[in-house]
Amino acid sequence: MTNTPLTDIPSATMTVHGASYRHVNLSALLGPTLTRLPHVLRVLLENVVRTTQGTEQQAHVAHLLQWLDHASSEAEIPFQPGRVLMHDTTSTPALVDIAGMRDALAEAGVDPAVLSPTLPVDVSVDHSLAVEVYGRPDAITLNMEHEIRRNRERYRFLRWASKALDGVRINPPGTGIMHTINLEQLATVSCVEQRDGQAWLIPDVMLGTDSHTPMVNGLGVLGWGVGGLEAQTVMFGMPTMLRIPDVVGVRLVGRLAAPAQATDLALTVTQRLRALDVTGEFVEFFGPGVSTLSANERAVVANMAPEYGATTGYFPVDEATLSYLAATGRSPAHIELVRAHQQASGLWFDPLATPVYSKSIEIDLGQIGVHIAGPTRPQDLLSLQDAGRALDAVGFQPKALSKDMPLHPVGIAAISSCTNTSDPRLLVAAGLLARKARAKGLTVPYWVKTSLAPGSPAAASYLQRAGLTDDLAALGFNIVGYGCSTCIGNPGPLTEPIRLAQERGEVKALAIVSGNRNFPGRVHPDIELSYIMSPLLVVAFAIAGDARRNLRDEPLQTGADEIPVHLADIWPSASEIDETLRLSQAPADYAADFARASANPLWHGIEAPDAARFPWDEASTALRRPPFASLREGSQLGSYRAYPLLVLGDDITTDHISPASAIPPDSLVADFLVERGDDRRDLNVFASRRGNWEVMLRAAFHNKNLRNLLAPGAPVAHTLHIPTGETLPLWEASARYKAAGQSVVIVAGERYGMGSSRDWAAKGQRLLGVRAVLAVGFERIHRSNLIGMGILPVRMTHGVSPTSLNIQPGDEIEVIADAATLSPRCDIEVRLRRRDGSSTSIPAKAAVETQLEVELLQKGGVIPAILEKTIAQHRQ
Repeated sequence: MTNTPLTDIPSATMTVHGASYRHVNLSALLGPTLTRLPHVLRVLLENVVRTTQGTEQQAHVAHLLQWLDHASSEAEIPFQPGRVLMHDTTSTPALVDIAGMRDALAEAGVDPAVLSPTLPVDVSVDHSLAVEVYGRPDAITLNMEHEIRRNRERYRFLRWASKALDGVRINPPGTGIMHTINLEQLATVSCVEQRDGQAWLIPDVMLGTDSHTPMVNGLGVLGWGVGGLEAQTVMFGMPTMLRIPDVVGVRLVGRLAAPAQATDLALTVTQRLRALDVTGEFVEFFGPGVSTLSANERAVVANMAPEYGATTGYFPVDEATLSYLAATGRSPAHIELVRAHQQASGLWFDPLATPVYSKSIEIDLGQIGVHIAGPTRPQDLLSLQDAGRALDAVGFQPKALSKDMPLHPVGIAAISSCTNTSDPRLLVAAGLLARKARAKGLTVPYWVKTSLAPGSPAAASYLQRAGLTDDLAALGFNIVGYGCSTCIGNPGPLTEPIRLAQERGEVKALAIVSGNRNFPGRVHPDIELSYIMSPLLVVAFAIAGDARRNLRDEPLQTGADEIPVHLADIWPSASEIDETLRLSQAPADYAADFARASANPLWHGIEAPDAARFPWDEASTALRRPPFASLREGSQLGSYRAYPLLVLGDDITTDHISPASAIPPDSLVADFLVERGDDRRDLNVFASRRGNWEVMLRAAFHNKNLRNLLAPGAPVAHTLHIPTGETLPLWEASARYKAAGQSVVIVAGERYGMGSSRDWAAKGQRLLGVRAVLAVGFERIHRSNLIGMGILPVRMTHGVSPTSLNIQPGDEIEVIADAATLSPRCDIEVRLRRRDGSSTSIPAKAAVETQLEVELLQKGGVIPAILEKTIAQHRQ
């Protein structure tokens, strides 16, 4: 470890195409030590060196280098991203918060226009596409019309934000999924920054308000998912403070062999790393096998970082990165700039190097087989022949037998999500399988709802050029739009045969998806089971129509010649895929198709207000000024006794806490909307209402698969109001506790808040009056979001769980968490006070990682902190 004092930024000058650039010279700073440091820490080191100075800089660099002594650290460092990426259903609540904060500033006598992001913010409108129409050539047009009609008010607000807020750019509906846009359009890998009149070459680093932001790690761009609340702190000039992460190394050897695809590797990595427990850690891939993977294949693996629990899934920059930039139309001059910067800065990948890692595993790519995952968790890896066994374990007992449907029919077969549709090879391979199936006369059973929703409009161009569009359409896989669609819980209605058969209790249908998540109810509220797989297998299972089918050994169907057709009969060879992919690609498509989609006339026809403050409509069911965007919000820390509002088990996802899927027409949420003039038959999805706090309050924990141990038989989104013994809707029970001046907490098990990054999962709990969440373990982003809303996350230790506590109605929980004594990872005094007068101490620690998080909790969350900072700057 070097002890060189840092009096100046260690830098060097390089000339590229006749232009002179400065860059941070990590090799000069560290010497031979640089090769021992993982690449992700090298990028963080460059960021710290460039964005801090003096003794602060020296301390942060020393901490990063001391990490090598133990491959771990408790020290904190700042991280300054260069840009922020959001989607419409995370940006809407964040921008609504900003609009509300502007109102609060105006009411305090401060010019509201002073509150604008200081970083570039890209918003992708990709989470609102629903598959209402499918299996026909005009599906894409009709679904877009439905989307604009349903979301016009919200989109009007987004257009206002792009006018009123500096640096906010909206990528309209139809331009693709945010992570695909990030790969194809936004990521630069290296970029130029002007500092004191000098051009500097710096790494492209970013944060995104979606848990799958690490997909861009496949290009060597360091970025990860944060909640909308943490993104707001970054937008307004506050660094993200993070504990220097443990880094898990995944050594790849060998080469993927047919018939395995990138999807199979991603699912294998997910299973292996979940078993290792890498929650909240950085993952980096190294070894000679990395060089055999294309950047597209790497991106598929990096995308699923949240599924394996990690913050990143990082692949360093090498020739594959540059090949991707060329294939997607980046200029030769820019590509040369990236090469020169990454190599000179010490960031270029060496497949023979073995950096120091906190822990590591090895995966032989040559041993990866064809897999599916599920039926309720992405880490549950299965071989093809095990699909039926896993479903048998579910134990579904039909009330009667269907005449022509299998016990577990394929209800939805969707090629969707950024995970796999961003890789042209996977879509081309699915198209070739469809071509071969079509040639043999195979068809899709009438009960299966099929769809193809690529991550980019360029997909339509390369599938058409490959001659595969008609083959996919012949099996019902017409393009339905460019957005998250089914993956995010917007599959539209099930087919009528599936709906009726499930109502009669004859079948339990499955969703077959090429996405990344299969939590119960995630894809559709009436589908509890889903399998994740490659796009090729989605087509194959759609043809089989039976999710129990052993596609390794059993035929898919009988062909037109009455001969059984097996999967092997229609599986394309690697050489077929390679040649078709070569013919399909045209680098100019990516920019041209994106520009064409960006000119969407339906989007640009939406009129938007032109004012510093947004004009709220009190009658709106889509947008309302949030009560927590206020100067009145204070800290929730302190010493108090609280009733448990909910007692929950393990694996409570953000889909459980704040669903994104369709609003059930027979729900109390629907009743609330209908009373205010909405059509019960056209209520859209929960995600479309994230600008209206009253709707989202009622939507909190609205998931029929959620089991409240405090009131196991309670209806959806209900709990026991302990003082009266009544079972009430959560929001009503919360209101009664608040009126009586009584505190509430939530108790949960392992992996609380896993899944999507949605900040409404924390906002809903704040509106319910929750002061603390006591859990066995927290997923990283949700833990951060809780702190952002001023809710203290408390980690119960030493084997304590909701089951072992056996909390009964009438029991109270005492929490001692004073603002003055709170510190990162400190002990928290918690006691369970029984109704009979006895009490039990619960060993617990604050799940708070940095001093900045302590300060946010002391202020009451992100929004009060931003308002306080803005007013202080104004008064100066």
